[in-house]
Amino acid sequence: MAVNYKILGQSNPAANTTTTVYTVPAATQTVVSTIQVCNLSPNTSSFSIAAQKAGASLANSMYLAYQTPIPGNDSINYTLGVTLGNTDVVSVSANTGNITFSLFGSELS
Repeated sequence: MAVNYKILGQSNPAANTTTTVYTVPAATQTVVSTIQVCNLSPNTSSFSIAAQKAGASLANSMYLAYQTPIPGNDSINYTLGVTLGNTDVVSVSANTGNITFSLFGSELS
């Protein structure tokens, strides 16, 4: 089994818009080791992160962080080790368009 360490995805979603930042490729498993959230604004904002099973609609039980506040001009790093299967999805949202998300980890194929 090959292991590829990489930036899994990066996103700067529009305000109040749930956006897919990463989908596990077919015939692949993924470990998301770190999620970094960065606030590019001087104002406090909030964000959400969810891990969705392949094909499932977003539900409350899927949130890893929900409407979590982040101070202005700051970042938050989550070291999680989230394991994802074939075509599972990580989605993100924020209450402003000034929040960026970066996912780092490894794909196993």
